[in-house]
Amino acid sequence: MASGQAAARAPARAVLTVDDYVDGVLNGNRSMLGRTITIIESRSPRHQELAQEILLRLLAHLRKVPDDKRAVRIGITGVPGVGKSTFIEAFGCNLTRSGHKVAVLAVDPSSTVSGGSILGDKTRMLELSVEPNAFIRPSPSAGTLGGVTRTTRATMVVCEAAGYDVILVETVGAGQNEVAVSDMTDFFLVLMLPGAGDELQGIKKGVLEIADMIAVNKADGDNEIRAKQAAVHYRNALKIMKHNSPNWDPPVMMCSALNNDGLEKLWARIGEYKEIMSGTGELGQKRRKQRVGWLWSMLEDRLMTSLKTHPKVVELLPTIKHDVAEGKLTVTLGVETILEAFHS
Repeated sequence: MASGQAAARAPARAVLTVDDYVDGVLNGNRSMLGRTITIIESRSPRHQELAQEILLRLLAHLRKVPDDKRAVRIGITGVPGVGKSTFIEAFGCNLTRSGHKVAVLAVDPSSTVSGGSILGDKTRMLELSVEPNAFIRPSPSAGTLGGVTRTTRATMVVCEAAGYDVILVETVGAGQNEVAVSDMTDFFLVLMLPGAGDELQGIKKGVLEIADMIAVNKADGDNEIRAKQAAVHYRNALKIMKHNSPNWDPPVMMCSALNNDGLEKLWARIGEYKEIMSGTGELGQKRRKQRVGWLWSMLEDRLMTSLKTHPKVVELLPTIKHDVAEGKLTVTLGVETILEAFHS
């Protein structure tokens, strides 16, 4: 009874305005940053409307920032076991200790059965998670393309507006779907393991074509010779591939995240990339193109939501799924039936 009375006396949580969220983000308030991202990730219509007002204000703020002063957005991918989390922790700690503010948007794999995710990035990056100039935000991938959440682009905008000048997007695995990551970041880093023979077969050609840098990780101890051999293989592979930018030839580097070796040289090359791309105007052009891509991505997401929740589609879908599964209806006719119901 007493606990019920205490709960009744507890003050209601204040309703925050757009100004509260925007001011909190621009002032670098970590609590408000987290709450703003939660609003953006929500599928509630009321929250989505609020999120768009906040984003418009933050985008207006960022438009005033010159390209060479903008945050650098780095997508990081790699084959399983390459050590992405170890790399990000060592790399991120180096940056925060040299005066940078680092945001890590770590995408966790979601279960295809339950839809749940581990969300264990803060436990895998113990050192970085306690750095005052670091912000780690794990988000479930929920089956989205390339392991990137539908709100990753918006979250990057919020983090950049909050003063984080390096934004790292860790993705799930490596494959052709990782194109989604390169389409929303400035720099795409592919981590590889020593021993290139099998890896050149195992990694998709499309990933190497969009890489802005390949880094052979775990280049330490007995692996060092194999790492050098792998680097030669990757350099030869890149020579026969056409890169997206006419102003940048992707380098192949070696590093050991475990020993914190080679990471400073890697960061220096990323800085060189940003300087070149800003100077030629290619970085600004790339950001504009990405915003149009964001438009199409959001449109697809909204259309799928509308389709799946349409009353006539909801009514027809069980029968159509059953008939397709039993071979009584072709997939094409099933799709046409669903679209007819949706358009009606």
